[in-house]
Amino acid sequence: MDTPDVGGLQRVTIAPSQQQGDQLHLSDAQIHYLGRVLRLQPGESFIAMDGQGTWWLATWQGNAIAHIAHEILATTELPIPLVLMVAMPKGNGMDEIIRQTTELGVAEIWPVMSDRTLLQPSPNKLGRWQRIATEAAEQSERQRVPKLYPPRPWPAALEALQMATHDSSESKERAIAAFLCTARQGVLLRDSLSQVLSQSGSPTQIVVATGPEGGWTDAEVEQAIAHSFTAVSLGRRILRAITAPIAATTLIAHHLEASQAMSR
Repeated sequence: MDTPDVGGLQRVTIAPSQQQGDQLHLSDAQIHYLGRVLRLQPGESFIAMDGQGTWWLATWQGNAIAHIAHEILATTELPIPLVLMVAMPKGNGMDEIIRQTTELGVAEIWPVMSDRTLLQPSPNKLGRWQRIATEAAEQSERQRVPKLYPPRPWPAALEALQMATHDSSESKERAIAAFLCTARQGVLLRDSLSQVLSQSGSPTQIVVATGPEGGWTDAEVEQAIAHSFTAVSLGRRILRAITAPIAATTLIAHHLEASQAMSR
């Protein structure tokens, strides 16, 4: 069942364990957010989202209980899931990358450690990054919260991606289009993506990888190409390690949604 107007309603992400029938059992932090931050009154509505694609119109009771009125049908995700593999920049740059690429529509974020990566994230960083992604998904009206993976070395990430392309439940390979953004090397990402999407049978997933300060090493580029990545360029200018993933995600998201609109 759809609802006519939910554009002005706030969004709160709930865990599956918080739903029991048509009731949501809210956490203390969510109660504080609804009552103190949003100034929601008992009987007023908000959107509850499970981060996996489902929205509900919910009514707050003024305490730890919210009542689910009905499910909301919406489509805010990209037509093809987008995976971002990003060599972690120094400082707090990952915070901004996660926030903005979540708003732009990425489905998964894989932080990687390249030969030139300077950041050595503490164990609690992943929890912080997941909270940032959740908040950004709520703000941007996403249906899904991106999945974040623990940081891993570039060769290990490539191997993990290769394993993930095989769907063991159906015993077949998923059609993945993978792009490695390099400094002024290869064809433009836009042109390479257009070529892939113009072929019969669209990919089931798109992967884009962006490098660290100083760029990928020659060995890392060769490793990626050996794992079926296409080396592409984001243009004639050298982009910062924080700018490149946002630029690549923006370009891909725009292209996918424009292609989807044209096919209707």
